[in-house]
Amino acid sequence: MELHLDVFFRYIESEKRYSPNTITGYRIDMGQFVTFLQERFSSLTSVTEVRHTHIRAWIVAQMTNEASTRSVNRRLSCLKTYFKLLQKRTYITGNPMAKVTNPKTSKRLPVAVPERKMEQLLDQIEWGDGYPNLLARTTIELLYATGVRRSELVNLKMSDVDFARQQLKVLGKGNKERLVPFGKKLADILRGYLESRQMTFPHNQRDCFFLGEKGDPLKAANLYTIVKKHLSHVTTQEQRSPHVLRHSFATHLSENGADLNAIKELLGHANLSATQIYMHNSVEKLKKVYQQAHPKSGKEQ
Repeated sequence: MELHLDVFFRYIESEKRYSPNTITGYRIDMGQFVTFLQERFSSLTSVTEVRHTHIRAWIVAQMTNEASTRSVNRRLSCLKTYFKLLQKRTYITGNPMAKVTNPKTSKRLPVAVPERKMEQLLDQIEWGDGYPNLLARTTIELLYATGVRRSELVNLKMSDVDFARQQLKVLGKGNKERLVPFGKKLADILRGYLESRQMTFPHNQRDCFFLGEKGDPLKAANLYTIVKKHLSHVTTQEQRSPHVLRHSFATHLSENGADLNAIKELLGHANLSATQIYMHNSVEKLKKVYQQAHPKSGKEQ
């Protein structure tokens, strides 16, 4: 069946400039969709024959297999981009996604590590000596102090860290560049890490800022392992990923009164709606203060 997948993947890689992770995810999503069509609708010979009923059947099949609504909607986003491109390039005349409605999802709040737990991890727990321990300490400090994404951290170059201005140059989603400030404490930790890196790998001239334990560029999977291991020392919550530290960064800024637009810029969000979710925890905290302190809050006397 002719699907023009090569055209689609070139488009999202070269023109849309999606991140490697997004492209990999879209390849998996399209592969699953094509397999479904081949198995359930083997009579189809071209993408021009695909109708909204086929896509709805795919949604039902995923929900039957207990895929989350969030996962289904992410896959539908891939299909929307795909069919919109095919229509634009006149491979198809009508868009079958026009009659497809996304399943409704409940609003998922960001998971954050409590502030006192982060203080315990960074200021009270003994990290130990040696390059691996310093690498772990530095990456976790940087993730929490700046709110950068995992991919943004592992892609940092030596020239991206400006100690004089105390700021990072970060290449975010859509190849959008932003500057993220950091404080003196992190600056000292970063300098200490660089000294250890130079002593551990004296002949390594790689431009990447963070090196793994063997001197290769730090990989995203290794960073995930580092964060999960060390967050386990202070929390038993299920989610213990680098993204949780990004959520913690934004949540703690919001709880301590930071302007929402400033948080948006620091996180590199394209619009304010993506940032507003961090207001929830702050509002809930204010509700508790109100319930405890106001004489007309309705609390039991």
